[in-house]
Amino acid sequence: CNRQVFDENFLMAVATIGAMALALYEDGDYTEGIAVMLFYQVGEWFQSYAVGRSRRNISDLMDIRPDYANLVGADGKWQKVHPDAVAVGSAILVKPGEKIPIDGVITDGTSTLNTVALTGESLPRKVGKGDEVISGCINTTGLLHIRTTKAFAESTASKILKLVEEASSRKSKSENFIAKFARVYTPIVVLAAVVLALVPPLVRMAGMGLAPEWGTWIYRALTFLVISCPCALVISIPLSFFAGIGGASREGVLIKGSNYLETLSEVDTVVFDKTGTLTKGVFEVTAIHPEKINPQELLHLAAHVERFSTHPIAASLRSAYKHEADDCRVEDVEEIAGRGVRAHVNGKVIYVGNEKLMQDVGAAWHPCEQSGTIVHVAIDGEYAGHIVVSDVVKEHSAEAIAALHRTGVKKTVMLTGDTKAVAEQVAAALKLDDVYSGLLPQDKVAKVEALLKEENDGRKLAFVGDGINDAPVLSRADVGIAMGAMGSDAAIEAADIVLMDDDPLKISTAKRIAQKTMRIVHQNIVFSIGVKAIVLVLGAIGLASMWAAIFADVGVMIIAVLNAMRALFV
Repeated sequence: CNRQVFDENFLMAVATIGAMALALYEDGDYTEGIAVMLFYQVGEWFQSYAVGRSRRNISDLMDIRPDYANLVGADGKWQKVHPDAVAVGSAILVKPGEKIPIDGVITDGTSTLNTVALTGESLPRKVGKGDEVISGCINTTGLLHIRTTKAFAESTASKILKLVEEASSRKSKSENFIAKFARVYTPIVVLAAVVLALVPPLVRMAGMGLAPEWGTWIYRALTFLVISCPCALVISIPLSFFAGIGGASREGVLIKGSNYLETLSEVDTVVFDKTGTLTKGVFEVTAIHPEKINPQELLHLAAHVERFSTHPIAASLRSAYKHEADDCRVEDVEEIAGRGVRAHVNGKVIYVGNEKLMQDVGAAWHPCEQSGTIVHVAIDGEYAGHIVVSDVVKEHSAEAIAALHRTGVKKTVMLTGDTKAVAEQVAAALKLDDVYSGLLPQDKVAKVEALLKEENDGRKLAFVGDGINDAPVLSRADVGIAMGAMGSDAAIEAADIVLMDDDPLKISTAKRIAQKTMRIVHQNIVFSIGVKAIVLVLGAIGLASMWAAIFADVGVMIIAVLNAMRALFV
């Protein structure tokens, strides 16, 4: 069926038929022939079981595929349609217990989402109005009204399923070697067995004048064939990688092929983008430094002045001040380009912006020692203080860096377009080995190129990013790792590995899985070849029976398959 005549099935078939024929010719004892078939079937069962376990971990992802969407019409009524029929910008309804069919933004309702199939994270995620949601999550509690932001084919669930389907097509160097080895090895073994069956008897008969003993040498040749079956290698090596990919998917790490799993195990340097990768990519108020008024009053004035701005900094100020709907009068709001905002609040003129705005109004401002974006505030031209707004480091980022070093990563680097002060503060907090700031997308590629030239001894470089500007760098690195939950489509497409919950700690998990998988692969290669070499020699000189041959083939295969199954567990 696979168009390959000389494979392990051919060797086993010849050995079994030969053993049966010898039994019929000599003493009628079919035990050895039956044992060859029986134990081979036992080995096949172990292989099927292991593949099934691996496939279940990957096929769990298939549960994210939505079957329908509840499309809401202009009249407010909804109907079930295929997700393909839902256009971008449509209103859909997701009831409790249903899968979110298409990526979108919640327009009404609150609920908790089960994201375990996507991220491997069992803790439910709370969502409400204005939150982005991705397809494949299961709505567990409340009714959600969602405005779609992508077509079904471009949604997260569809893209993940496509990546899963393509994963098995990318073979590792070890798998490719074993496949080529088996194609060359099997014909050589068959030829060697024929020589072993014919040459010694003919030599005895022609050169020494002795009886040829055909039965003895044919038996040895058949034993030689059984011993030399490459089952353990051709089955356990691909299975090891398959199990590793399956185990990773259970942890919320999607690896697009066994070649990337093998390369990840050799990674020596990990390079990170900052925003959205090591940090949340969301600005928050991290400090308030007033001059003559209390901190809450300073935040109150800044939030009111920035009430109508769409800038991320303004959004962070409004988010920090929860009492926007008070009785303050905010009038004559004016945005000053490149400076900030001016407004009248309860009759006073409030200025909120950068140091240039403070200089323009004559406010005696002073710099802040903390890193971040500094928002200065003046009241009627008199300096009132400043607020520090900065990107917040993810909870597990520091732990992720430490965990990577424990897996053998020697160098961790951060590349960012942010200012030097902010970059160095983040790098110091996370204990990174090196940091480069003020970089444009093309500068990041150049820096990765330079780091790749420094790599030696077969070690590899991985880049971790999430933005559309990270796509070129992800493609250039030996291994590209993308944040999958809220990362850009371009980054996910360009990456070799996708973290489904954007947790940088999963990088070390993926590397541990890769290292464990490669250890298992090497163990199986050494064990399989070592045992076969010893028993082959013994079989050729007549010291190994068919039972020893069965162990050397099927027994070794069962042990190798059971060893390969360990890759399923982290």
